Amino acid sequence: MQPSLLGRISDEGCVSLIGMAGAGKTTLASLLARRLGWASLDTDRLIEATAGASLPSLLERLGLEGFLRLEEDVVAGLGVKRCVVATGGSVIYAPRAVARLKACGPLVFLSIDLDTFLARLGDPGQRAFVVPAGMTLPEVFAARQPLYAAAADLTVTSCGVSPEACAAQILEGIAS
Repeated sequence: MQPSLLGRISDEGCVSLIGMAGAGKTTLASLLARRLGWASLDTDRLIEATAGASLPSLLERLGLEGFLRLEEDVVAGLGVKRCVVATGGSVIYAPRAVARLKACGPLVFLSIDLDTFLARLGDPGQRAFVVPAGMTLPEVFAARQPLYAAAADLTVTSCGVSPEACAAQILEGIAS
């Protein structure tokens, strides 16, 4: 663990959670925020509020590239402090958004295995899960893993442990 992570969390900073759909980003953002006495923000909900439509309808209306551009614009424009940010899984395709999140504080990759991802995902259309043309869900999973790992300051496995235990690992990892 990098000692510099603790310095990146202050009263002016944030912690951002990245990873696949079903990794527990929203659940853990709320839990971590309560423990830190901070706010939590789900960027998927922010995108919906900004655009005035659900993620599935936005993906259908804007197409893949337009949806990813909207996600990047919204997340790259974040101006929050003392916040735990739960991102959409496709934020990893948005370099400006990832750079903005990293500027706010550490990025935590919530890692899950393929079987857990497939079991938790459910209907990808209901979640507006971004699947590039011609790719299967396992292929999307495999393609994103190195992107998340490269962007992350800390990686924590979030399957097979309770949300409370995972939150404790994140806080311990950031503080160590």
